[in-house]
Amino acid sequence: MNKTRILLADDHALVRRGLRLILDAEPDLEVVAEAADGAQAVAAASEDDVDLAILDIAMPRMTGLQAAREISRRAPGIRILILSMYDNEQYFFESLKVGASGYVLKSVADQDLLEACRATMRGEPFLYPGAVTALIRDYLQRDREGERMPESILTPREEEIVKLIAEGNSAKEIAETLVISVKTVDRHRANILQKLGMRDRLELTRYAIRAGLVEP
Repeated sequence: MNKTRILLADDHALVRRGLRLILDAEPDLEVVAEAADGAQAVAAASEDDVDLAILDIAMPRMTGLQAAREISRRAPGIRILILSMYDNEQYFFESLKVGASGYVLKSVADQDLLEACRATMRGEPFLYPGAVTALIRDYLQRDREGERMPESILTPREEEIVKLIAEGNSAKEIAETLVISVKTVDRHRANILQKLGMRDRLELTRYAIRAGLVEP
């Protein structure tokens, strides 16, 4: 039997250890790589080594959503599951938009995660009961109103900077984290404010929470 090779990303070592025990106990699943943040997950995601990436939604540097989008772009053959503490419709829909095949709540991961892994590898979406309800309600509402879900107007790098700003980092700290100049950070910040029609850090922080870049 060919085992599904799994990349497991969560910024809490104890959570990773617990999930790894659950996954490695199965004959068809094997954790082959771990990551403590979204950037590490992206770096470790190679189609030659990984079949499935399980990403915590709330991680430092890059969120699970940002990492999922980047992995989908770089390695489209890797399937993706999002892990979250939050039964949150917005996070669920954002997960689908960035290419995830499923959304698993941490509170029931011991029950749902194995089923989610296998469904994803069969090419089937995994939806927990609340997500199914949200999906149907959203579809019916958008059908009535003739709406389409708006795409993000920020680039992935701009979203990364918004996240770091919202987490309280200074321009100097952001520059060091991203290995760019303070001047480049300031230019990105000015472009972001102009794009979003905002004025200051407080408004950017509110936007970051709404967009699922940081936890409320």
